[in-house]
Amino acid sequence: MRAAGLALCALAAALPALAAVDGTVVNATRNQPQAGAIVSLMQPGAGGMQTLATTKADAAGKFHFAQDPQGPRILQVIYAGVIYTEVAPPGMPASNMAVKVYEPTKKRDATKMAQHLVILQPTGTELGVAENFLFTNDSKETFNDPEKGSAQVWVPEAGRAGAAVTITAPGGMPIRRDLEKTRSEGVYKIDYPLKPGETRFEVNYTLPAATPLVYEGRVLEKETPTRLVAPAGVTLAGADIEAMGQEPTTQASIFNVKADRYKVEIQGAGSLAPAQGASGEDAGMPQIHEAPPRVYDRIWWILSLALLILAVGALLLYRRGEQAGGR
Repeated sequence: MRAAGLALCALAAALPALAAVDGTVVNATRNQPQAGAIVSLMQPGAGGMQTLATTKADAAGKFHFAQDPQGPRILQVIYAGVIYTEVAPPGMPASNMAVKVYEPTKKRDATKMAQHLVILQPTGTELGVAENFLFTNDSKETFNDPEKGSAQVWVPEAGRAGAAVTITAPGGMPIRRDLEKTRSEGVYKIDYPLKPGETRFEVNYTLPAATPLVYEGRVLEKETPTRLVAPAGVTLAGADIEAMGQEPTTQASIFNVKADRYKVEIQGAGSLAPAQGASGEDAGMPQIHEAPPRVYDRIWWILSLALLILAVGALLLYRRGEQAGGR
């Protein structure tokens, strides 16, 4: 019996210890560990995002989950009312992870809107509208203003029923949320914190087709000029816009919006999104409306949009260089 017991002890010692998920919550604003933050270990599943365990960071900011689940693991940390996430890919170590959090602020001094595009995509049966906001936060604080939101957008009455926003936070995958009403008719807010880095909001809705097809928009966010984008095969005309040129890769036409309220007549049909692609969206946060198994529903559309934004920026720099050279 004694020999058997010794053999069992030796076998147990030889077996690898159960993997664990652990690490430290770091307050990147203060550059020190953050005690008291709520940490949840989450994993996407067939029924949506599942919370496997929840704990609280100790006085040294440390957290520990006894066992590491197979597959993708997501750490969700709540600090000062803001959710921060850190993804540990399958097969990668999940020990000694560092999750950064930031102090909140309502001051927008270091947070700027770097790009504002309105993409009009008529199909013949409807008009798809994608209004895109790109914000940059160069500070070490998270801008958070639940009362006013981080951005506001006007949606025509015919498109309000299905309007929603896709949010891509720094280092994160897209998540989809409903727009929130304000006291002003047709004006909605996007209540999502702007963390350090780049955050993209894409407001999507559709309008019924008409003859002639006319789109009327409003500019609420005036930090940077608003540009209209028309895919190849689509022409825009109106007194409130001026042509700026074409993006070389997609042949999309870029227009500058000259008024806070503008009206354009649309002819033709076209889309910037590829005809085929994988389906699904990453659902790494609560309040997500798309099922997580369909992880990459919009990935090619997002990549196309990112390339378009870079191209628009290059076009604007080129035009400024021409103007400067002609003086």
